Amino acid sequence: MTQAPTRCIREWEELRIGDDGFSERDAKPLHRVAERAARRLRLPEHAILTRTATGVRAGQVVGVLATPGPTLEILPKIDGDDGAVRAALVRMLAVALELRVADGEITALHTQRHDLLELLIRLFTARLLAAVRRGLPRRYQARTQDLKLMRGRLDVIRQLTQLAVRSDVLACRFDELSADTPLNRVLKAAVSMLTGVTRSAATARCLAELVARFERVSGTRTPLREPVRLDRSNTAFHDLYRLARMFLAGDWQSAASGRASGFALVFAMNDLFEAFIGRSVRRAVGSLQVHLQHAKHYAIEGQDGPLFRLKPDIVVETPDGPMVLDTKWKQLDPGDKTLKIESTDIYQMHAYARAYDATRVVLVYPWCQELSARPGISRHWRIYGNPTHPGCRDRRRRPPRRSRRVAATDRRSYVVGSWSSRGAVGRGRFAPLSAPVAILRRESSVPTHHVQADRPRP
Repeated sequence: MTQAPTRCIREWEELRIGDDGFSERDAKPLHRVAERAARRLRLPEHAILTRTATGVRAGQVVGVLATPGPTLEILPKIDGDDGAVRAALVRMLAVALELRVADGEITALHTQRHDLLELLIRLFTARLLAAVRRGLPRRYQARTQDLKLMRGRLDVIRQLTQLAVRSDVLACRFDELSADTPLNRVLKAAVSMLTGVTRSAATARCLAELVARFERVSGTRTPLREPVRLDRSNTAFHDLYRLARMFLAGDWQSAASGRASGFALVFAMNDLFEAFIGRSVRRAVGSLQVHLQHAKHYAIEGQDGPLFRLKPDIVVETPDGPMVLDTKWKQLDPGDKTLKIESTDIYQMHAYARAYDATRVVLVYPWCQELSARPGISRHWRIYGNPTHPGCRDRRRRPPRRSRRVAATDRRSYVVGSWSSRGAVGRGRFAPLSAPVAILRRESSVPTHHVQADRPRP
């Protein structure tokens, strides 16, 4: 791709025709690449970019759309300059994709004046180059070859049939240690593709060295279908393989010429935020069991069996009982008494609390500076209505106490803490943090903003 300026916008922002030389001719290829990327992500065709009367508008996605001409970068709509937001996004991607990226690497990326795509390419290239300089991963592969000297075992059937009149050669079967493995073919395909995508001279030089080091590895036309096996022998390449697949999935080839006609590396923010919080919780709570996208319970039960399966984002099995968390990539409004929390989200959490008999249910929102200058508890709500548990068979039985808390966490943090309502609700006090939540709080460098609602006393 030829070098062209990269234009940067945030979620839901519009890039107008005429802004910074952006023309109708630039908008059309970007929109085509966005439509194809949306289909790959199983989103509506206009979920990434929508054509407007004056230009194109970004949806609730982040990433980079690149064409042979213009390149468009879409960043999360959070506080901070573009460099800080990119570093936060790389951190979220590293956690969501289970990539081991050190804080020093992210800090180094923050100081570079590149878009998100160049940062990820540079990260992948530097790591892969360091790994292959220690040696390419190799694996024993079965070979068959007609040789003058015996090697391995004799292929008796082939020797007595196809080589019956050839007394000068032996049909040999043997195992050979080779670097031409499915994993290396995938990495080589990613390197070859990124050579035509990068716009950085330094990265291009590193990619040229990688091309030379993969010279003895054969090419493949279907790298995403290669039967790659990850094990202890190639542990150093596990993260690199995930990055390579991510890059290869975003490459679009022209059916006529075979040349790259566009590149899309985009992520739906709802899914990315959910994966980020879920894997952060799993890392933080340690030995506690964490379920992601748990689908064990149903909302109702009829004559035909259970109906309407529930699927909360995160369920943590704590000593006090299940704690259900649901992530929402939405912005809260501190000027409204309900913080503009949608009623359907509250109804959803009530259903989770009832089905899972949860001691705590938590809504996790991204934190922003408008919520409060000093993050923390801002409002204390109580659940309105009859506290009798509707699912108890014995109406005289005292229902389990539950707390309802809406948590707003910084998109760069790991905090999704919750307060326990046992023994403290109804008297205007809050119980201490539970052990897993205390771990989460200690691991975070960014505080959170909370709103708690509790069930009234019977």
